[in-house]
Amino acid sequence: MIENSDINIAWKEVEDMLTARFGKIPNLEAILFLIGIQELGKGRKKFTKEQKEDLMHIAMCTLLAPDGYYRFEKYDNDGWPHFTELKKVHGMKLEEQEEFLKKHIIQYFKINHNLSQIDSNSIHH
Repeated sequence: MIENSDINIAWKEVEDMLTARFGKIPNLEAILFLIGIQELGKGRKKFTKEQKEDLMHIAMCTLLAPDGYYRFEKYDNDGWPHFTELKKVHGMKLEEQEEFLKKHIIQYFKINHNLSQIDSNSIHH
């Protein structure tokens, strides 16, 4: 099992990378939004409130797909990805949910943005 100190080190690296890019430390919701934009691949633009929620959903699906929670299905006519839920994330307290998401976000940035601190095998449960 990965140690909390290892997660904290890797999470700090994610925060530092995003802070350097955007000028402030983003919260978890903002990071999900950024991942959603990255996965949509349409660059910077104005999004409606509903689209922002959809972008965070895209991020969640993308983050949890490697562990079998979601499967990518298709892109719609507007280029938005669609996923099928394969299994539910159950029974976690808020603090556990945050830790769960952080592990998946760390893994995402390790694969997509060359994070160096943590061995990718130690992040997945």
